[in-house]
Amino acid sequence: MLNLGLIGQAITASRSPSLHTLLGRLNQISVDYQLQEPKDDSAQAYNTKLAEIRSKGFVGVNVTYPYKQIAIDSADEVNDAVKKVGATNTLLLKDDKVCAFNTDYTGFIRGFKGRVGDLQAGKVLIIGAGGVGRAIGFALFEVGATEVFVTDLNEKSALSLVNAINDAGYKARYVAKDDIPAAAKEVDGLVNCTPVGHFKSLGMPISAELIENQKWAFDAVYTPMDTEFLVAANKKGLKIVSGFDLFFYQGIDAFEIFTGEKILDEKPVFDLFCTKYDVKSDLI
Repeated sequence: MLNLGLIGQAITASRSPSLHTLLGRLNQISVDYQLQEPKDDSAQAYNTKLAEIRSKGFVGVNVTYPYKQIAIDSADEVNDAVKKVGATNTLLLKDDKVCAFNTDYTGFIRGFKGRVGDLQAGKVLIIGAGGVGRAIGFALFEVGATEVFVTDLNEKSALSLVNAINDAGYKARYVAKDDIPAAAKEVDGLVNCTPVGHFKSLGMPISAELIENQKWAFDAVYTPMDTEFLVAANKKGLKIVSGFDLFFYQGIDAFEIFTGEKILDEKPVFDLFCTKYDVKSDLI
């Protein structure tokens, strides 16, 4: 039995157990994927939960809100994506070591290329600079971004991401709330990395009237799969990359890290998962 899990808060609706169980079955691996919720959002609570998991022989865990940056401190080794992004969402537990990866970073790249092919990301406006926003902010430069504009209700978080991107040799700019309309007109892509649009916080991260002449849009939210933001973008003719694409491919990448098994043909697995678990979209 391969013991895996997800550490986070408010994770009862996660589809990760279903995805990893299915991937295990398709690869003749018996997987037990358990949701692990620390008692609070502190680093101490996270470390206590991680120690408990390791004592039980877990091989790997995914990490989600609010621990993606906290988890770096628990790692003995971090890969280049984690160093670049400053956050981790995947931990491999073996040989008395904790090895940190960021499959939000790699998963977005795979999902973007799978949906829009060779389209270059160009100039991009990112709304939300948390853990996912940081991963996407850096991953964009692997799919042809030339400049990233970052806005967040927390100015400190936005500036932190902007500075990190610029320090890495890329190009980024902070966008204040009042400057969002002007920035939206300038960019080729729109990215939502906030919870706005989730079934528990429905709405739009930006006004629909600002979605006009861009080429593509991505929404990190995947419940629902067709968010109001993506529906509006689709109506304006933008190419769509969904949060479910990110969820699926980050999960594929994490499973490969946990097991050493390569998933050679993702499309049938994607279709099977959507059919088995009634995941539907009118856009993709």
